[in-house]
Amino acid sequence: MASKKAVLFNLWGVVVSPRPAETFLKFEETHKLPSGFLEKLVKNGDSAMQRAERGKLTLSQMIPDLDAECVSAASDQKVSLPAGFSVKSLLEELRDSTTVNKHILQTVATLRRQGLLTGVLANQWVDDSGCGDSSGRLLSLLAGHFDVVLQSCRTGLRVPEADLFISALKQLGVPPKQALWLADDEEGVGAAEALGMTAVLVRDLPEALKQVETFTGVQAVTGESYPASCNPEEVSHGYVTIKPNVKLHYVEMGAGPPVMLCHGFPESWYSWRYQIPALADAGFRVVSLDMKGYGQSTAPANIEEYSQEQICQDLVTFMDKMGIPQVTLVGHDWGGSVVWNMAQCHPERVRAVASLNTPLFPVDPSKDPMEFMKTVPIFNYQLYFQKPGVAETEMEKDLARTFKIFFHGNGDKDNVPTINTAGVCDRGGLFVGLPDEIPRSSILSETALQFYITQFKDKGFRGPLNWYRNVVSNWKWLCSRPRAKLLMPALMVTTGKDPVLLPVFSRGMENMIPNLTRGHIEECGHWTQMERPSELNTILISWLKDTHSNTGVAVTPKV
Repeated sequence: MASKKAVLFNLWGVVVSPRPAETFLKFEETHKLPSGFLEKLVKNGDSAMQRAERGKLTLSQMIPDLDAECVSAASDQKVSLPAGFSVKSLLEELRDSTTVNKHILQTVATLRRQGLLTGVLANQWVDDSGCGDSSGRLLSLLAGHFDVVLQSCRTGLRVPEADLFISALKQLGVPPKQALWLADDEEGVGAAEALGMTAVLVRDLPEALKQVETFTGVQAVTGESYPASCNPEEVSHGYVTIKPNVKLHYVEMGAGPPVMLCHGFPESWYSWRYQIPALADAGFRVVSLDMKGYGQSTAPANIEEYSQEQICQDLVTFMDKMGIPQVTLVGHDWGGSVVWNMAQCHPERVRAVASLNTPLFPVDPSKDPMEFMKTVPIFNYQLYFQKPGVAETEMEKDLARTFKIFFHGNGDKDNVPTINTAGVCDRGGLFVGLPDEIPRSSILSETALQFYITQFKDKGFRGPLNWYRNVVSNWKWLCSRPRAKLLMPALMVTTGKDPVLLPVFSRGMENMIPNLTRGHIEECGHWTQMERPSELNTILISWLKDTHSNTGVAVTPKV
C-alpha cells in the first residue's frame, strides 16, 4: 500500500505575505537606510531575531537586543539611524502589513478533502508583548487548516534546516519522496530537495499550484475549490440539558458575536461543515446544533415535542444556559422555518436572521394548512409523512441508499436519480420507482455518507419526521401570535434549482421584512451548504460583517 502524500508550505511568502525581507526593504526606503542593512543584520546566526526564532528570547526580550544590534551595526558601517528609529515600529509595520493568502487556504482545504496531509513551517518568535492578539489569531487559523504547524520558537529549529523538515514528515508519517515543499526562496527549495523532497519555488502562484496539482494528482487545485471542512473528531462538542431527559448537542468554533446554525431534514450539525470554519475565521462564535430528534440530541417519542412552539422555546432555553442573550440565526430547510419563527415570536433574542431556501411564509388564519398542501403537488410528500411508521420504514430500510437519494447536487441530475415529491401518496412511497443501486453524488463524500449513516442508525427517522406532523399545531400557534413586521436585519438566500422551495415563494417578503437583503445562487439545488459552499460563505460573511458593523458590534477576523 502506497504511503500518503504531504504538502508542506513555508509560512512567510507563501501562506502569508509579504516576507519580512520585503517589509525590511520598504522600511529602509522610508527611513533612508542602505538597502539590505536590516536583512544582513538579522541573517547573522547569532542575531537577536534568530535567537528569538529559536525560542531563546521572547519578543519583549528581542526588541531591546535588536535595537542595540542596529545601533552597533550602524556605527560600524557609518550609517546614521533616523531620529526615533526603533525595532518596535519595524515589527509593528511587519504585523500590520501581513495578510493571509486565501488561495493557499482553499488549496489546503481541497487537498485535505482528498485525503492528503498538509503542514506549515514557520520561523516565529514567542509573542509576549501583551498585545499579541494578531499572533494568536494567526496561530489559531493555521491550526484549523493544516494537519501540522511547526514553529521555530517551539522546536529550536529554523526553516530551512533539515531537522525541521524531518520532524514535520515524522509527525505526518510521510517519507521525503512523498512530500512536496513550497517556498519562495531558493535556499529553502535546495534544502528540501537535498532531503529527497520535491520542491516548488513560488514565483507565480497559479503556476506553483499547477505543480501542486501535478504532484498530488488532485484536480481543481487551481480552480474553484471547496472551503475548509470540519472533522467531527477534531471539533469542540457540547451538550445542554433543556429539561429532564431532553438535551441538545452542538458543535462550537471561533470567538466573537454568536451565530447559531440550524439545519433541516434529514440532516445534522455536520451539514454546516463547510460554513463553520469559514464563519469562525471571519470573526464569529459559531454554534451549530443537532436539532431535536437528530444526531446526538435527544429524540423524544411524543410528536408534540417537535412543534415549532416547543422547538423555539428549546432554543431560548439553550441560549439562556449558554449565556447568549442575543444571537444571529441562520437556518436551512426546516431550520429556516425555525429561525423565521424565532424572529417573529422571540424577536428580543434575535440580533439578525438568515434563511437558506426557506422563505417566510405568511400565516393565513382562513386557510387550513393541510388543505392548502393538497393543492400544491410538490408538497405531496409532506402528506405522505403524516402517518407515523410509514415513511420511517421506507427510509430506514437502507440508510446508505436513502442518503444517496436525498443528497444530490444540481450538477448530478444526469447521473443520480432525483426524487419526485409530487404523487408520493399515490405511488405508495417517496422512493418508489427509483433503482436499487444509487450512485453517490459528487457533493457527498464517502466520509460524509458514513457520518450520516452513523447519526441515523440508532434513532432512525421518527424524530426528524415528527417535525412534519405538527403542521396544524404550528399554524394555530402562529395564528395566535401578533403578526408584526420583522424589523431586525434579515437575509434570504434562494437557489435556482431547488425543486421544492422555489425562489418564487419568496416574493413579497420585503413587505414583511423592511430590512431584507437577498442572495441568490442560480446553479444550485436544495442542499446549498454542501453544493455551493464557497458562494454561500461569501454571501453569509459579507452580510454578517455588514450587519454587525451597522449595529456597532465589533468583529475581529482571523483572516
